[in-house]
Amino acid sequence: MSIERGLPLPLTGSDPIRILIADDHPVFRSGLALLVSSEPTLALVGQAMSGDEAVVLAAEHLPDVILMDLQMPGMSGIDATRAVLAANPHIRVLVITMFDDDHLVFTALRAGARGYILKDGDEGEILRAIHAVASGGAIFSPAIAQRVIDYFATPWPAVPTHLFPELTEREREILAHIAQGRSNADIAQRLFLSPKTIANHVSNIFSKLQVADRAEAIIRARDAGLGRNG
Repeated sequence: MSIERGLPLPLTGSDPIRILIADDHPVFRSGLALLVSSEPTLALVGQAMSGDEAVVLAAEHLPDVILMDLQMPGMSGIDATRAVLAANPHIRVLVITMFDDDHLVFTALRAGARGYILKDGDEGEILRAIHAVASGGAIFSPAIAQRVIDYFATPWPAVPTHLFPELTEREREILAHIAQGRSNADIAQRLFLSPKTIANHVSNIFSKLQVADRAEAIIRARDAGLGRNG
């Protein structure tokens, strides 16, 4: 990130926006710190080099916005986001990362992040993102925003409700993936859910269908027409 100044932005209130930076890369972290410190509408309250440190400093300083990297030593930025927001839901998390992987984007959003921008953005983009998130909005880098739009605009084939009516819509969706031979980890990644959540759904599916194991569930599902095109 270069250190050129972005365009001045209007104040969102009488007090500056309190910023905590969490990034293990010293050069990028220093650049962010300089950018934040040079902007009169922002106030830098702390810098963390790991997810664990971000959680501690967030509790200590109660920032308005955390600029959160995802890949850090120890606790990841996603786990740190969950921990911070569990303790202080009013804090806004803006992810700033080099990774534009779909799974990371949606996992970060599910963890509670209010924005997701890439590190190759310029200073103006970063400042606008900070102000947008601090004001209660959600913001993404242009490429990320298009992928989020495409994801929600793409119709997902629904499993007919007359198949396994004892299951919820989510359980039928997961059963269709099971029928295609996918593991819990693979299903979790495709549905942007945690592996634990998928495991709980799978357990409920087995119980409701009165099957002993995954193999029996696959047989029941494929007999009903699920998974044959997987």
